[in-house]
Amino acid sequence: MYEQLKLDNQLCFRLYTAARLITQAYYPYFEPLGITYPQYLVLLALWEKDRQPVNDIARLLHLETNTVTPLIQRMERQGLVTRVKGEKDSRQRLVCLTDMGKALEEKAKTVPTCMGNMLLNKLDNPDSLTQIIPALDKLIKALQ
Repeated sequence: MYEQLKLDNQLCFRLYTAARLITQAYYPYFEPLGITYPQYLVLLALWEKDRQPVNDIARLLHLETNTVTPLIQRMERQGLVTRVKGEKDSRQRLVCLTDMGKALEEKAKTVPTCMGNMLLNKLDNPDSLTQIIPALDKLIKALQ
């Protein structure tokens, strides 16, 4: 067997596993809110700035529009967002929070702290969590 083809030698496998496990760890916080992790990401973008074009949300999340559109459609059926025609370009769709979507921000405000505390309690060196963020940012930027 080639050493470079061993699973334990794959950076991609570590990143994939960490991302999957982080997403799973969020589940107990999202279940009472009735949302999924991808929906949470869309909501984060809209809580920062409401009334955004689908393309802008997709860009912020580093996803394709054809991935984000069905997600937003499901959120619309749940009553979290609405889509309206753009004022300057009627082909453009702006995503807006509903009252229900806005109210969810208050309910979700403890999620980052809860997740941070959970992770810090599991790590031997709490500083490792803050050290990994710049490294991940550099990796993301390099791969874009």
